[in-house]
Amino acid sequence: MYKQASLNKTSTSADFGNKKVFYVIALASVLLAILFGLFAVTANPIIISLAVALVGGSFLLTKPIWMVWLLLGSGLLVVGMLPLYLDFLASKAAWGVSILGFILLFMAIFRIATFPKAVKATPAFVWLAFFFLIYAILNSLLQWHTAFEFLGGIKRYFQMYGLLFILCWYDFDEEDIHRWKVFILLVAILQLPTAVYELLVFVPALVGTWGVAAVDMVAGTFGSKKEGGGNNAEMCLFLIIMMAFLLARHKEKILSSKWLVIFLSILIPPLFLGETKAVIVMLPLMFLVLYRHEIFTRFHYWLIGFISAILLAVAIGYYYLSLSPKPVDQQLTEIIEYNFQSKGYGGQYLNRTTVLTFWAEKQGIHDPVSFIFGNGVGSSHAPTRGHLTKIYPAYGIGLTAVSTILWDLGIVGFSLFVSIFVFTWISARKIMRESNIPSVKADAIAIQAALVLFAFHIFYRDSLLDSPAIQIVFAGLLGYWAWVHRKHFSSSVHGESESRYMKLPGGGIS
Repeated sequence: MYKQASLNKTSTSADFGNKKVFYVIALASVLLAILFGLFAVTANPIIISLAVALVGGSFLLTKPIWMVWLLLGSGLLVVGMLPLYLDFLASKAAWGVSILGFILLFMAIFRIATFPKAVKATPAFVWLAFFFLIYAILNSLLQWHTAFEFLGGIKRYFQMYGLLFILCWYDFDEEDIHRWKVFILLVAILQLPTAVYELLVFVPALVGTWGVAAVDMVAGTFGSKKEGGGNNAEMCLFLIIMMAFLLARHKEKILSSKWLVIFLSILIPPLFLGETKAVIVMLPLMFLVLYRHEIFTRFHYWLIGFISAILLAVAIGYYYLSLSPKPVDQQLTEIIEYNFQSKGYGGQYLNRTTVLTFWAEKQGIHDPVSFIFGNGVGSSHAPTRGHLTKIYPAYGIGLTAVSTILWDLGIVGFSLFVSIFVFTWISARKIMRESNIPSVKADAIAIQAALVLFAFHIFYRDSLLDSPAIQIVFAGLLGYWAWVHRKHFSSSVHGESESRYMKLPGGGIS
């Protein structure tokens, strides 16, 4: 490997010594200088930002590790907070994070195109994610409406898929993975202080306008708006996934009870600070997946844990209901009505159930092309006025990720998307059975719990196709597991003992 690198370096030096190559580089430099000068005189901040990103991105192309760090740091800690403090920079920063994601995507594709061995032992779910991307592009081109709708839709759907592919196809070492996992844990810990600050500083100013709904903007670093609303559900989803990883490591006896209690005492309180009623479902769901094997082997242990999870969910639910002046029975009736019956959600005609029956009614087998292939990405996106939202205004056809994919990409696109979950589950199950490394076994079952939570979430919200922060969590988890999968099935790692990257202070959480 090192010999080959030396040969490549020598060859490159010889090329640069060639006069023709020098003239080409000089000419390209002059043309780029003129081009950037023209960008500068436009005084358009977006065009100038893209030019700067081009220069910076070109440098970072040689540093994929820095690119991943920049994406994780800006996407999980910066972009979501900007609307509260520097709102005029928020949209530009979000675009910057999206550009980083697509640069990683192009780097990953370039990697496998120029180094075919990089695809060795690539798990099936990564190829399915890649096919989903290709299908969405080709399908939407064939059903072309406008460039704005197409580019915006592709940007929203796939802006973080580059993280998944780069983690799979670049040979990051164990130290890099270890540092990124520590960083993700720190992000989870930071949700408590940021959520408390939002509750104490920003919520009181919104109570007069929104009432008890003002707490919806308590979303930690996952994105809030000063005028109200935020990604509280995404923060809760992330925290419950992190709890799954911690509990799994404690189950495998690589995280001490003391550290588990410390971490949980930090991760649980933010779940009470917003008003995401889905937590009542997600907590028991996570526990059922994580401890499903204990039902038959240690039933009393499972029962105690399950009752604890139910009690915690009930406590959170009771707290949410106590925030409203309405009677509890009235609130429960309304929850059932706008989730499962005919009442629309959030002032729209459709809710999380009727949005699916309405799709079947309008795009069913009587319209086979739309049923099978959809109408193109972006067609159901209300904020950008996709062409279908003009036909069905105020219906909320893109209320959830499931309904969005069905309208945009049809049953084929939805099947491809769901197959990513299915084959990731299969990979985790296989590695859990074969690996003798406790932390890998723990991560395998935690990944399965995360998959079930994400599967629930796509019927609950559309943020997995739109919100950069939770997309980073989703793509990062899949990318990390692809890295573990390749490491497990690579001949060079069979029989290895647990590595340093599997450990963290306080008992081994990574």
